[in-house]
Amino acid sequence: MCTMRGKVELSTIAATLTQESKVPPSSKLVFTRRRFLNRLGLFGLGSSFPLGRLLLTSGKSVLASAQTPSEMPSVVRNRAPLAPNAFYLLPLGSIRPGGWLKGQLQIQANGLSGHLDEIWADVGPNSGWLGGTGESWERGPYFLDGLVPLAYLLDDARLKAKAQRYVDWTLDHQAASGMIGPSSNDDWWPRMVMLKALTQYQELTGDPRVIPVMDKYFQYQLAQLPQRPLRDWGRFRWQDELLSVVWLYNRTGAAYLLDLARLLRKQGFDWMEQYAHFQYTQRITAEFLKLAAASGLKDVGLSTHGVNNGQAVKTGPVWSVVSGSDADRLAALEMIAGLDKYHGLPNGMFSCDEHLAGLDPSQGSELCTVVEYMFSLEHALAIVGDASLGDRLERLAFNALPGTLTDDMWAHQYNQEPNQVECSLHAKPWGTDGPESNLYGLEPNFGCCTANYHQGWPKFANSLFMLSGEPGTTAHDGLVAAVYAPCEVRTVVRGVQVHVTEQTEYPFRGAVRLTLNPAAPLSFPLQLRIPAWAAGAAILVDGEPAPAPAPGSFARIERTWKSGDRVEIAFPMSPRISRWFHNSIAVERGPLVFSYGIGEDWLKLRDRGMTADWQVFPTTAWNYALNVDEASPAKSIAVTEAEVTDGPFTARHAPVRLSVKARKLNEWRAEDGAANPLPQSPVASDQPEENIALIPYAAAKLRITAFPQCKS
Repeated sequence: MCTMRGKVELSTIAATLTQESKVPPSSKLVFTRRRFLNRLGLFGLGSSFPLGRLLLTSGKSVLASAQTPSEMPSVVRNRAPLAPNAFYLLPLGSIRPGGWLKGQLQIQANGLSGHLDEIWADVGPNSGWLGGTGESWERGPYFLDGLVPLAYLLDDARLKAKAQRYVDWTLDHQAASGMIGPSSNDDWWPRMVMLKALTQYQELTGDPRVIPVMDKYFQYQLAQLPQRPLRDWGRFRWQDELLSVVWLYNRTGAAYLLDLARLLRKQGFDWMEQYAHFQYTQRITAEFLKLAAASGLKDVGLSTHGVNNGQAVKTGPVWSVVSGSDADRLAALEMIAGLDKYHGLPNGMFSCDEHLAGLDPSQGSELCTVVEYMFSLEHALAIVGDASLGDRLERLAFNALPGTLTDDMWAHQYNQEPNQVECSLHAKPWGTDGPESNLYGLEPNFGCCTANYHQGWPKFANSLFMLSGEPGTTAHDGLVAAVYAPCEVRTVVRGVQVHVTEQTEYPFRGAVRLTLNPAAPLSFPLQLRIPAWAAGAAILVDGEPAPAPAPGSFARIERTWKSGDRVEIAFPMSPRISRWFHNSIAVERGPLVFSYGIGEDWLKLRDRGMTADWQVFPTTAWNYALNVDEASPAKSIAVTEAEVTDGPFTARHAPVRLSVKARKLNEWRAEDGAANPLPQSPVASDQPEENIALIPYAAAKLRITAFPQCKS
């Protein structure tokens, strides 16, 4: 059914809400970087993690498969003298994904994420992080960083066992000095990733080994850093370790951890200064970096490196917890604004192939950068409490993340492009990457993304709800719907267990229903993020209209909540037009970006065990200019909705399709597998007008996302 979509009617909310989808096993396709407390602090565990949640097996602590609400841990807040967050992430395990989101996690588990150690030696049984002689740098920790939350969100015994092997080896083989990890290298960087994985594991299981191991390691590092300071990747990614330092300080209160935090800041790269005087406003090339004459990346290469910048977005907010500076807290917004202005792309990403690459939508973005940018936004949103950070997080999660994975998640790209007309062995358009950069496969270009991308969906699921409150008290606590997707939440608010279910087909539909079930009537504020694009959004509380919410803010509803109370949100889902490179246009609806899906011919390049490497060639024309009414896009764009199935980010099962008028633009062509720069809009075309279909960005593996606009 084709309809012109305008303001969502509140009366249709109930009809558009659906129950959780049941996800069958994914139909597996044949798909098959760099090598390069005060001593113990266990007393704090009593209040933050009940002993009843622990099962002891051979001395190891494992999460019980069934949790009861009374076992849910309370949020651990920032201790003085740390500055308070605006919001706090809920303890891992508090949020369980449902509907299409649970389906994505299950497809991920059935795909490469759940089998990588079986087919890829870098994280296989000979990994240095399992005591072997194999890869001993970042890839084992990267893999664990996503595997742990994926395994526990799905309560998957097979994946838990895979993760446990890494955890047990790391915890049980700490050196007498306090060092952790393989003895074949002493690089601080891979330990930063392992610490992130261990903090997640401890929150999920309460394993009593984790905090003493981290405490001993941090004391060792504090003593070592003056003579063996941060270097290379660790120097530019120090903010990732700072998260773990703050995590441990909040549980032990050990004063030396604040000294360590300040030393990391002193030795680490000054990202806030770089963006206060941002000078990398053009595409960074190999010639600019003098890569041919260099041995490894120098500071300018590391400071323009895409993944480093994605991780850096959280630097100001995380450091502000220690510094107490408002300027530091708001630095993430300044960084995002700079990246958007000079390198922004329609899918929510900034270009980075491998380094910052300008505004042309034929330039790419590395998958590692996508998931690290998401992780930065999740923490920045919690610390800063700015609604725009949630908007950006959704844009990445619903477009850029699935847009670089095959439908069954058995293969991925290193670089994705918004205007991606071919995936083949060409050197163009990459600034500093190689010709395999946008192939779909096991480890195209560099294997870092193969190890690291697994964290994207699970950590997003763990960020859907947060806790608000004031420092030093629980009397003003409340819940925050930070980003939207189907889920179930069990947590503690003001000492009372609260269960929330979120039924929605968002981002494909605009209706969200929250059902609140506190164990006893409880007064607290519920805050709902209202995206900046959602002018005209409406809220009902138990069927009664709430005050109209302001776009780009958090709507606050404070009342005494009783079991069964309902909050219904209607987000308008009319198509919108946004402007990009050379005045081109992109079409958006809600948080989704839409693309023209080019016909695809998949050609296997090589088998890779259970998966394969693939080139993808176009089978249809793609050089269209759109003829739309920018002032009233809903009048010239028709919307067709279909069922939201288990594969909503696939072309075959796209839940939303847009029909728009367009004309071919013959002078816009491809060269060496890449679309040439967009002509300046508006453009003239003497070709006949056609109706073309646009589908969600992630559903189109070959696509045009930024279009020239036809002259009126």
